[in-house]
Amino acid sequence: MQIRLRRDQSVLSSSLVLLLLAFVAIPSSAAEKAHLRVDDYQIEAELTPHLHQISARVKVKFTALQDLSVAVFELHNGLRVTRVLDANNQPLSAERVTQDSTVRVPLPAGLPKDASTTLIFEYEGQLETADDSPVPGLKLAYIGDDTSYLLYAGRWFPVSGYGLNRFTSTISVTVPAHMLVIGSGKSTVTDNPASKKPNTNGLPTKTFTFVYAKASFPGTIVAGIFQEYKSDEAGMDLHVFFKPAHQSLAPEYTTTAVQEFTYFITLYGTPLSQKLNVVELPGDTVPYAWAPEIAGLAGPSITEKTNYRLLANAIAHQWWGVSVSPASKDDWWLTDGFSRYSEAMYVENAAGAAGLEEAVKDMSVGALAYDTVPLSSASKLDPFSTEFQSLVTDKGAMILHMLRWVLGEDKYLKTMREFAETYAGKSASMDDFRAIAEKHYGEQLTWFFSQWLDSTGAPEFKVKYTTYRLGSNKGFRVTGEISQDLDLFRMPVDLRIDTDGKTEDKRIEVVGTNSPFTVETFGRPRRIAVDPDHRVLTNSSDVKLRSSILRGQAMQQQGDLSGALAEFNKALDLNKNSSLAHYRIAEIFFLQRNYQSSANSYRSSINGNGDPRWTEVWSHIQLGKIFDITGQRERAINEYRQAIQTNDDTFAALEEARKYLQKAFERPKNKE
Repeated sequence: MQIRLRRDQSVLSSSLVLLLLAFVAIPSSAAEKAHLRVDDYQIEAELTPHLHQISARVKVKFTALQDLSVAVFELHNGLRVTRVLDANNQPLSAERVTQDSTVRVPLPAGLPKDASTTLIFEYEGQLETADDSPVPGLKLAYIGDDTSYLLYAGRWFPVSGYGLNRFTSTISVTVPAHMLVIGSGKSTVTDNPASKKPNTNGLPTKTFTFVYAKASFPGTIVAGIFQEYKSDEAGMDLHVFFKPAHQSLAPEYTTTAVQEFTYFITLYGTPLSQKLNVVELPGDTVPYAWAPEIAGLAGPSITEKTNYRLLANAIAHQWWGVSVSPASKDDWWLTDGFSRYSEAMYVENAAGAAGLEEAVKDMSVGALAYDTVPLSSASKLDPFSTEFQSLVTDKGAMILHMLRWVLGEDKYLKTMREFAETYAGKSASMDDFRAIAEKHYGEQLTWFFSQWLDSTGAPEFKVKYTTYRLGSNKGFRVTGEISQDLDLFRMPVDLRIDTDGKTEDKRIEVVGTNSPFTVETFGRPRRIAVDPDHRVLTNSSDVKLRSSILRGQAMQQQGDLSGALAEFNKALDLNKNSSLAHYRIAEIFFLQRNYQSSANSYRSSINGNGDPRWTEVWSHIQLGKIFDITGQRERAINEYRQAIQTNDDTFAALEEARKYLQKAFERPKNKE
């Protein structure tokens, strides 16, 4: 089944969006140790959009990391290799292995360790569907008349050490003359008259050449018809490329991109390039993509309410991924986790403490939804699993959030900036990051990183206490104990005491399963909260409920409806009144065309706890669709009107309701 965002199934949570990116964030042959390092690519590609075709010639310069007899590269299975040449232009044999999307080239004379050579690949093929994708069911490379996208993750050129092997490149792409091509690096454009370099239509073409001279991951190309919006504010060279339908939104996204880019400069210093292309991708691929100087957003996510969180995450990858990259798969969280928490920090900057709290809740759910193995052993996981990305993205982000609390704001910011500047343009390991954090902390942080990187699980705090009056006008003494189930646990935790007078905070060390405390207050204590600002990754009934729903959503997007229904019912076991759990169950029944059960669950969602608020407006809309499908137009109109009366425009709900007020919803036909 193809994984895609569907408007009629509501918009995915930010955690699930990032979980879906697990499928493109990791190498398909990750279990194999890298035997070679690609140093440079010289790529010449010609696209024939109306036929969905590409023909390419790629010169790959690489170095052996051990004595080599066979060079192995990943390549999209939709591409047919027609010829492989050695450095002397002599033909070589090549074996295509479709099971792992690789091409294996025997080297007749071998290649000793640390020696370099060049191979030339010539190939062609059609890139239209997800059938031959290196990531099953997910379209990562497509050539078409309106928009063509060749994501680095699509392995549209021979790749080794995906996401780990940094390289330089010169990429030339020839397209019909009316199209624009966006890539990484210094660009030049050459006009090709029809008589000189025709495509299959005999029409004139243009060749766009991109030279990227700093080793990174400049393998993403987007071509099509776009409206361009430019800005040089704050010293940036910013270009926003949106489709005509979203042209009016470009100024707001431009302003937001400048604000986010400059904010990250204040945190991490200047990135490898001050240029950034924000480009719209079709809705049939990943929610967002990044490459040097590129932040791609899928069209459905570009709305009047600026999707600044997704944009911030994509832009943060200019530091975490483009500039600093992981040394190994176990270090992958240094890219995705750091970008995720950068997004959260921008949310805090834009929306205050409440915005950060919501982001932390999202990250906590993602961090614990698949907490099956330690983050330091992420490479043991199936590289296509959502478990992997749950760890590297959300748990990685939560580790930074907790480290910020442990170090304090000033030391944390100094740690992040020094790490970004020290390893700019390089690969880095967890040990590299730990060394800089310990330098600024002034002590070893083995206890912290061992706990959160080398272990699984999270505490569920419970507090009990007794209050004693100290005498007239002398205040009160509170003696109590914080308990949790992890024997090796150690973390500083904030204790907040609400009294008749002012609220008082006390930072205490929670060590082991039981940690006593004593606090004196002037006013009578009324309530004590442990970790009220969510500084620590903790479990709770709410996190467990949302984790079940998140797992169910991931299964639903992958076509496992029965598994998704089981997860949503687990959530209901935790809270029978959960509007979100009822809503997700209703979605499953709707997809199965079990309309009575679907309607019942949408009604239960409306009558539930109203969390999140958007479940009400969208339940009314979905009920309207059910009534339209079953030939009850008046009842459908009533539901659409009730949706409008909520005045909740989350995910463009009001536009959806008005559309079906004008014209009845029609059930899509089955696709064979």
